[in-house]
Formats: sequence, structure tokens, C-alpha cells
Amino acid sequence: MSRVIVVGAGINGVTAAIELKKRGHEVTLVDPGPLPHPLAASTDISKAVRRAYGADEDYTALADRSIKLWRKWNEEYSVELYHEVGVMFVRRREMKPGDFEHESFKILERRGHKIERINSARFWKRFPAWNPELYRDGVLELEAGYAESGRVVAILIGRAKSLGIELRKGVRFSRLDEGDDRVSGIVLDDGQRIAADSVVVAVGAWTPYLLPFTKKFFRANGQPVFHLKPRQPELFASQRFPVFGADITTTGYYGFPVNRDGVVKIANHGPGREMSPESPKRAVTAEDEGNLREFLSSTFPLLTDAPIVYSRVCMYCDTHDGHFWIAPDPDRQGLVIAAGDCGHGFKFAPILGEIIADAVEEKPNPMLQKFRWRPEVHAGSGTDVARWNLDL
Repeated sequence: MSRVIVVGAGINGVTAAIELKKRGHEVTLVDPGPLPHPLAASTDISKAVRRAYGADEDYTALADRSIKLWRKWNEEYSVELYHEVGVMFVRRREMKPGDFEHESFKILERRGHKIERINSARFWKRFPAWNPELYRDGVLELEAGYAESGRVVAILIGRAKSLGIELRKGVRFSRLDEGDDRVSGIVLDDGQRIAADSVVVAVGAWTPYLLPFTKKFFRANGQPVFHLKPRQPELFASQRFPVFGADITTTGYYGFPVNRDGVVKIANHGPGREMSPESPKRAVTAEDEGNLREFLSSTFPLLTDAPIVYSRVCMYCDTHDGHFWIAPDPDRQGLVIAAGDCGHGFKFAPILGEIIADAVEEKPNPMLQKFRWRPEVHAGSGTDVARWNLDL
């Protein structure tokens, strides 16, 4: 049995801690708290869970496995953490080869998943909140939906405690305790040292700030998120308003049906703004709200004047190519970095711990090649058209 410190109790960190504990390691989970951390990407009311990934079959297959495990989590925890309400990606013009929606449809169809093509007036009548004159085509993935993200993290923290994981909440990581090319633990901001055989740093957008040598690999990026209160909530119920991406490769906008509190969440998955997670500039701007209102007026006219009851800036930890970074540091034995969510990580929560634990134990896992340590990858080389056609 080895001693492992996991720094960061967001979705990467808590799932890694649980999996490592199940494998017999002695695990300490360190986080400044409170938990779920209000500034962490894992927080908020919802995250999309879907298989649609354009032409990337690796993520499609990974998401397929993950969705099956989300259903098991619902049973295991006796609470509906994952809501299978469907996910639709639509375009303003007809889908063509090479489009995210077209490639998603083609792969999901080939793999035998339950999907529908949204390309007729008959289909659009099912979704009365949408402007049917604007959107012409798309794919509806029926066995997909969303997870209640903040709630998931809270339940997993409880699970970690019940397994006997030592939770050091209210303490701050200062630096790695390292020497002779090896990491032997961490140093807290009060000078206290915690020794370990392995350290997993899973701090999301804080990574390039807490580990400055990673700034060449990661970029902390803020995206605007809005919670709105519709005046006709029945039109935004999941049966009429699934999770959506609205021509996402050009607009960046995606969103969720009304929740139990009567809130519709709409956010942007676009270029974003580089900033520290704790920056005083971490706030939704007037420009962000103006862009949202313009989008709503054309796409969801009934939401044009809906009151915004909450807004936040969600932090992404971006890699140059849009893929996760779950890998041992070749220059610092004993250190594994689990970061690079790039805004699409939470759906994989049920299998993230396994992938990270395999990296710690240096076990073969086909995804670890994709998520390897890759300093050779240059900025702007990703395939997410909504975000990676930029020189980041």
C-alpha cells in the first residue's frame, strides 16, 4: 500500500481519491474548501452528458461507457444525479459532412444509438420555445442528458469520507516537496509538510498558477454562465426543451431545461477570457449579457426579457489541443497531473477516477496515450471549431 496525496477535491480529485482508496492506497485529499468549492468548474447546477463528439470516436466510446455508469450511480446513491432527458445539437443550415452535428449523427447511427434527425417542421413542433424559422437541421440524442454537478461532487465527498479517505479541508497547497527529480509530498501555505509516495494535482484552472512550470501547457479560461427564470416554465420542461447546443460551433451557446427551482441555464462555450480563477475580473460583463440577449431574441424569443437570477464565470483549464492531460510528469517522479478539462470533462465523472488511478499506478489504459504528457503540441491545434480555430 502506498501513500497518495490528491490535491483538489473537484470532480477529478474526488473520483481519483475514491478509486485509489478502493485499490488499497492510503489517500489524503487536500482542498481549501468549502466543498463543493464555489469557484471550481465542478460547481453549478448542471453539466451536459452526451455521446455526440463529432468525428472523435474515442470520446464517443468513453461517453457511452460513462452514461451506463451514470445510470448505475443513480441506483447506487438512490438519487437522480443524472437526468436522461436527451441532448440536441442543431444547425441553422443543413448538416453536411465535416460538420460537428453531421459527424456526430453518422457515428451515433453506426454505433446503434437512439437518435433522431431534426430536419422537419413536424419535429420542431415538439420544441415550442425554439424559433423554427432559424434552425433547419440537427441531431437529437435520446439516451443522453445532464448531471447535477454540484450535487454530484457533494455526494462523492461524502462517499470519500465514508471510505476512510483523510480529507484535509481548509488548508492550501503551497508547493511540491521535491528534490533530486522526485516529489516526496507537498508543502502547505503554513509550512506544514505532508509526505507521500505519489502526488496527484487535480486543481483545474488553478494548475498553471500553483504549478508555474505548467504554464506552457495550460491556460485558465473564463466562460459566461447565466441562470434565467422563464415566465412560461412549462415550455422549457425537459419533454419540450432537452439539453441543447444551438449551432454551437458558430454561436458557442448551449443550455439546459428548467430545473426544480424553475431555472433555465444557458452558457457559452467559446473563446472565453484568460484569467486566474480568483481574479477580481472574474465576473460576467455587460458585453456578455448583451451577447446573450441577442442570442435569445433570435433563438428563444420567450426568454428575451427573462430575468437573470444568477450569473457566474465558469473556469476551463485548457490544453492546446482540447484533450485532457492525465499523465505522470517525466521530470518529477511521483507526480501525476490530472487537468485539462477544456470545458467537457464532467460527463466522464464515473470513469475519470479509473483513468487517473491507472496513471498513478502506471497501468495500461488506452486513453492515457491520448491524454499523455505532450509538450510538443502547439497552441490552437484542437478540433473544437467553436474554440480552437484561435491562436491560444
